[in-house]
Amino acid sequence: MSEAPSPGELVVVTGMTGAGRSTAAKELEDLGFYVVDNMPPSLLRDVVRLVDESRGTGQPVAVVVDVRSGSFFDSLRANLAQGVTGRRTTLLFLEASDEVLVRRQEAARRPHPLQGSGRLLDGLRREREVLAALRSDADLVVDTSALNVHQLKDRVAEAFGTPETVRLKVTVVSFGFKYGIPVDADFVADMRFLPNPFWVPELRPQTGKDEPVAAYVTGRPAAAAFLDQYLPVLETAATGYLTEGKRFMTVAIGCTGGKHRSVAMTEEVTARLQARGYDARAEHRDLGRE
Repeated sequence: MSEAPSPGELVVVTGMTGAGRSTAAKELEDLGFYVVDNMPPSLLRDVVRLVDESRGTGQPVAVVVDVRSGSFFDSLRANLAQGVTGRRTTLLFLEASDEVLVRRQEAARRPHPLQGSGRLLDGLRREREVLAALRSDADLVVDTSALNVHQLKDRVAEAFGTPETVRLKVTVVSFGFKYGIPVDADFVADMRFLPNPFWVPELRPQTGKDEPVAAYVTGRPAAAAFLDQYLPVLETAATGYLTEGKRFMTVAIGCTGGKHRSVAMTEEVTARLQARGYDARAEHRDLGRE
């Protein structure tokens, strides 16, 4: 009998308005967390129970709580202190200087939720008072005053990511130009410079996934030259994507109909990326469409 999986992590994100709660929540979502925004703290136990029932106890969960929850904060502290969810829980508190928060709020052209008829600084002062106890309880406090969006994402990924979730995921998709270029492509490569197996009678009914067609396409000197020069381009871009906080890259490789050349080259590019340690997978959008 197999053991039940260990409960996934629970991250409670809170902090000052304008300090980056939404950015942190988006990064946690990209890391595989089930994220609930603006949740009344009194519902914490119920939310975790519902996730356990629908997605399994191994699903990591993140909840975002802010001053809009008002007096519910007292129940949040009590629930966290009692460990009512049965999960390993981390309280992440985001803050920044008043000067930075004022600048961000003014740029967003939104009033502070506790500002009322007063000044923005009055709202920030009240918010710090409301959150003071939670800040003292926090497991991790991140001052975002000097951080940009990408740097904050990196801090969150460093704290809550795993080797699997912080890897770049590359999708290499073959397509036929006559059906249109994939709209989500980050890079597009055109294989129509290679001889077309369509004009070889014994290869025409096969696809680029069949060895004779793959050998016909990838064995060409022009194909070898392309692969030798294109893979370093993708690796350079992949490094930059991770630096900028992007963890998904789509490489589209096309030919006329999406059956022979693009399929064979997509399989080859994917295999080479995998051999270099990338989390790469192949998709064939138009295969079988003819």
